[in-house]
Amino acid sequence: MPSEIEECARDDAASSSAAAAAEEGGLQEVTLMGKYEIGRLLGRGAFAKVYYGRNVRTGLGVAIKAVSKQKVVKGGFVAHVKREIAIMRRLRHPNIVRLFEVLATRTKIYFVMEFAKGGELFAKVAKGRFSEDLCRRYFQQLISAVGYCHSRGVFHRDLKPENLLLDENWGLRVSDFGLSAVGDQVRADGLLHTLCGTPAYVAPEVLAKRGYDGAKVDVWSCGVILFVLNAGYLPFNDSNLMVMYRKIYKGEFRCPKWTSPELRRFLSRLLETNPETRITVDEILSDPWFRKGYKEIKLPEEDGFHAKDFSEDEDSGGNKCMNAFDIISFSSGFDLSGLIRDSGEPVRSERFASAEPPERVLQRVEEVAAGEEGVSAARRKGDEVRVEGQSGELVAAVRARRLTAELLLVEVQWRDEPGRGIWKDKLRPQLDGLIFRPGEPVSSDS
Repeated sequence: MPSEIEECARDDAASSSAAAAAEEGGLQEVTLMGKYEIGRLLGRGAFAKVYYGRNVRTGLGVAIKAVSKQKVVKGGFVAHVKREIAIMRRLRHPNIVRLFEVLATRTKIYFVMEFAKGGELFAKVAKGRFSEDLCRRYFQQLISAVGYCHSRGVFHRDLKPENLLLDENWGLRVSDFGLSAVGDQVRADGLLHTLCGTPAYVAPEVLAKRGYDGAKVDVWSCGVILFVLNAGYLPFNDSNLMVMYRKIYKGEFRCPKWTSPELRRFLSRLLETNPETRITVDEILSDPWFRKGYKEIKLPEEDGFHAKDFSEDEDSGGNKCMNAFDIISFSSGFDLSGLIRDSGEPVRSERFASAEPPERVLQRVEEVAAGEEGVSAARRKGDEVRVEGQSGELVAAVRARRLTAELLLVEVQWRDEPGRGIWKDKLRPQLDGLIFRPGEPVSSDS
């Protein structure tokens, strides 16, 4: 995958202009990284825009979500975006929008996703309520996807018709995992504490700010969605937000006259204000109203995936692979976990790709340093080496991280004195054979 490495490392002027052209209007097609033609704008959010795209090689239609790195960093959403990447790339379910790949440049992250031709479920129900049988069919697909997520420690936390898409066969696809929580966000009390979601769909315990169970919150939102599909309007709604919150707290809603007794009873269990007695996903699956015509989806055998480790993958050698956000973070320098302490001196950096194994690269750094007078090298962690002077002062720090299965990204940081002379003149020339080409190393004097 040499071309992908070059694309991630080079300036993304072409990619930025592509997004700008699509933003301005429209339908003029431009190409992203030579892989996808970008077309019309499909929608926008707080720090992302979604475009229609087409795979140049296969002709497959895709949705491309463009996220601004600057907005993400300034808004404090780095963990938010990394979590969304980690979640979406591992979820494999016929009722969940699939993430095909993530492309990263210096200024943007591009999520290339399955394109749902049918659009938002919200647009369909806005034209009129569904029949009870159709409500049941979509609710069954929704619960299948939600149950799958919960079994893997993922809680969506922003389920609503706008985040439910339809494919070309009018099948349901759950999308937008930007607010998803995973198991490692649960505090010692066993609950989540982040206030998030869309007000009309938020469970009362979230508004209470006392902590909540992510699975129970998702069930509540599913109940609101089912009500909307059946009624054509929200169960809890008011122009005054505080009045609406009071209705949610008290569970005050009224089913329309056409609602069957079985569905009324089922909705009352979904929209139970007490999370302890609210129906669970397992209980939903055995409910008589839900089970009518239900066909359980046969998924591949257990994939071993659970949300307990969402930050990074590991290759067979135990070396952690960087995700796309890690890659683009290198464009503005990389903090080597405190190896370079703050002393007021400017910190310089250089990065290059290598096709050698991580151990080989770090071992070579140690060997070269050992052969130079006045310096020595010491392994700090499995993927980091310190190069020190005679008095033990830190001259340079080197870290090698797995970029892909074939390539590493090597990051070096040093201080102006004496690091520049030692690294540039003595160590760097002897590592030249480890550098992956065709491109020159990408350097940054930050």
